[in-house]
Amino acid sequence: MNYVIVGGGPAAVACIEGIRSCDRDGSITVISKEPHPAYFRPLISYYLEGKSREQNIFCRDDDFYRNNSTATVFGTVTSLDSDGRTVALSSGEVIPYDRLCVCTGSSPFVPPMAGLDTVPRQFTFMTIDDALAIERAVDKNTRVLIIGAGLIGLKCAEGLLDRAGSVTVCDLAPRVLSSILDDDCAAIVREHLENCGIRFSLSNTAERFDTDTAYMKDGTTIEFDVLILALGVRPNIGFFKDAGGMCNRAILVENDMTTSLADIYAAGDCVEQYDITFGAKRIMALLPNAIIGGYTAGVNMAGGNRRFDNAAPMNSIGFFGLHIMTAGTYGDASQMIEEKGENSVKRFFIRDNKLIGFIIVGDVKGAGIYTDLVRTQVDLSALDFDMLRKDPNLIPFGQIYRRKTLRGVV
Repeated sequence: MNYVIVGGGPAAVACIEGIRSCDRDGSITVISKEPHPAYFRPLISYYLEGKSREQNIFCRDDDFYRNNSTATVFGTVTSLDSDGRTVALSSGEVIPYDRLCVCTGSSPFVPPMAGLDTVPRQFTFMTIDDALAIERAVDKNTRVLIIGAGLIGLKCAEGLLDRAGSVTVCDLAPRVLSSILDDDCAAIVREHLENCGIRFSLSNTAERFDTDTAYMKDGTTIEFDVLILALGVRPNIGFFKDAGGMCNRAILVENDMTTSLADIYAAGDCVEQYDITFGAKRIMALLPNAIIGGYTAGVNMAGGNRRFDNAAPMNSIGFFGLHIMTAGTYGDASQMIEEKGENSVKRFFIRDNKLIGFIIVGDVKGAGIYTDLVRTQVDLSALDFDMLRKDPNLIPFGQIYRRKTLRGVV
């Protein structure tokens, strides 16, 4: 069997491991745009901050590809022939496959912005090469302006705060992390970041640039030396869509990670899959889902039978010692229960007596139990949820659940 994986990130690594769990002999070829081994993108901010060396952000050790008999081709896929079972690269090389997995991830989205072409030092923040370029451009006197107060923008701000003279973050949204936090929780995070030294200009964004000046929506100006654009990402679906594969904003996959094209699978940031908390397919561009989806695709490519049928959004992040965990969805909840502690706020979102989402800011100890409740959609009436939301532990679950979860330890 000739397996080809397009993309070189964590989903691709997990796909290799899934294939090798079932097939030790088939040929595996990885086609990667980046000339680096697979790495965890969320860790590039720790490299900027000086908390991690470059080699520590890689997914696997140096022997991973050799030990799994995997060949790597560096290049960009430009077209897919699903009938002829080949992919063509920009170099002109054509690579055949028996089974293909698309793990192409996403790319920064930069909308048209007046005067952006006049800014000499502008960057995005998604790759190792981005981090290295920003590192070279910034010193203790540099004024940094970041457009975007989402996960990428704020992690970049954290990584740069001690390297730069100042860091200012603006966003058209009225709160930080607007895609995962509600107003009250976002206010806590913003205050913490401001106390650490990050400046914010929210409900505001740059309408035009002139070299080192941003002219803002509210009529003010912000002067800067380095501009970082963190306005979001778009899935890389071009060659798959051009070949007739079914897509919305991303590649549509089933629970076994199959696509609409025969013997073609997909995983990671480039897919839309069913969100059990939302009740429909959507993009969930998150590392855990990429790894689970990649492994599921690999197993099934090699003839196994595996399903990823409990996908849900989840985030676990921290900024200067303040920890945040979120999972699921909030907008369709019929009930919100809040639990406040000395150093934390927990908000639980419930629908049909099931936990469909939560937000925790502060003390996240034991919060993996809440993630499990979201993924398994356990009926909360079978639990002592009053106890559980105050103190996350396995006691409220009963003996059978504890045995299954702890593999017989209890």
